Amino acid sequence: MNGRTNYTMLLDFYELTMAQGYFLSGQKDKIAYFDVFFRDIPDNGGFAIAAGLEDVIRYVKDLEFTDADIEYLRGKKLFCEEFLAYLKTFRFTGDIYAVPEGTPIFPREPIMIVRAPTIEAQIIETFILLTLNHQSLIATKANRIVRAADGRAVMEFGARRAQGAAAAINGARAAYIAGCASTSNAIADRDYHVNASGTMAHAWVQMFDNEYDAFAAYCHTYPTCATLLIDTYNVMKSGLPNAIRAFKEILIPQGIHNFGVRLDSGDIAYLTKKIRKKLDEEGLPECKIVVSNSLDEYIIRDLLRQGAQIDSFGVGERLITAKSQPVFGGVYKLVATEENGEITPKIKISENPEKITNPHFKKLYRVYDKDSNEAIADLLCIHDEVMDESQPLEIFHPQHVWKRKTLTNYYLREMLVPIFKDGECVYDSLSTEQIRAYCADQVAHLWDEVKRFENPHIYYVDLSQKLWDLKQNMLREGQKN
Repeated sequence: MNGRTNYTMLLDFYELTMAQGYFLSGQKDKIAYFDVFFRDIPDNGGFAIAAGLEDVIRYVKDLEFTDADIEYLRGKKLFCEEFLAYLKTFRFTGDIYAVPEGTPIFPREPIMIVRAPTIEAQIIETFILLTLNHQSLIATKANRIVRAADGRAVMEFGARRAQGAAAAINGARAAYIAGCASTSNAIADRDYHVNASGTMAHAWVQMFDNEYDAFAAYCHTYPTCATLLIDTYNVMKSGLPNAIRAFKEILIPQGIHNFGVRLDSGDIAYLTKKIRKKLDEEGLPECKIVVSNSLDEYIIRDLLRQGAQIDSFGVGERLITAKSQPVFGGVYKLVATEENGEITPKIKISENPEKITNPHFKKLYRVYDKDSNEAIADLLCIHDEVMDESQPLEIFHPQHVWKRKTLTNYYLREMLVPIFKDGECVYDSLSTEQIRAYCADQVAHLWDEVKRFENPHIYYVDLSQKLWDLKQNMLREGQKN
């Protein structure tokens, strides 16, 4: 296990009972295709951000039922010895395709496809969903907050409000991928090279006999990165004057001009304007103003509209918990089976149209305008379709099919890349910094209208004519059953 936690038993118990059912009914060698997709974008946004792939890769590499796991299952008196013997040598031998982390993603398109023997595909469902759901949720929220900050740095400050240790660590990484400049979480920096940052606590100020002594001690200890918390007592009467005094008496004589003040309470728009005015009057235009205190994308946007003088934001609980909509809603659905090399498409039919799945093993393309390089739409095709970019491409609304558009000046990019092939990882993982840069670049290729917080332009995931026809035929056949 290379010192890592074995998460093989982190699964829903019914996956084990179904696995034994497949084993005893002679279906363990049948190949199954599962799509991972989501139905709704958090906060009614225009797009989401994919995250969590790296944890899925580590999990799949480490899949192994230990002797203790086998004994636990034996003790349930539900599993036969033949099935337990199978689990003892269990490894993942299938294929996985996924969009790279940091990719903007849209409802009802597969962000991961698992092709594997039925039992293997079933057993990994829970971990894949919990990982992609959580990290994509946090990345999506973080990207909204970063865009609201309009070029100002956003620091992720949420560890102490996260729902558990793993959520704090993985959430910090997801937030960084989506554009946050740093995290307060030291372990995320150590393990994922997410830049750690922080200022001081109110307790630091309270530990000293007076506020100035607290600030002076901090400036002496951290002269090259002193950001002083000025709202422990009174921002304008004591906090800011004492900070200015410390900067002028300790840092500026050393030629140091990299310092700032932080505000964690009060009317931020009003106070930051007063703070900026006073700093400029005191000849300290280089002093940065950092704010925190239960911020999110809407509060940040409103603060900036009100003329707040802010250089960077510390965002905690509303980011790390995605407080406004804390569920991503990704699902894992069977779309095909394969025996003797022949693929049989499968479809889930529901009274709720949004729950009807797109059948078959598929490819996903992103369609770009050649002139602007902006993404026009995504196109979902059956796996063996060949797209000819030299020919006009007709796309149509996935529900209102009479709405059609013919594209001529376009190019395609295939979005799902191989991650595992025959159980072996074939994907060259990127560094966290590289994923972050990739995410920023991909978001930049979206229309501004898609990035609106309210009533964004709907970015459509279109079906190829072949896939649409297959789906309609299967729906008609399903109604006869």
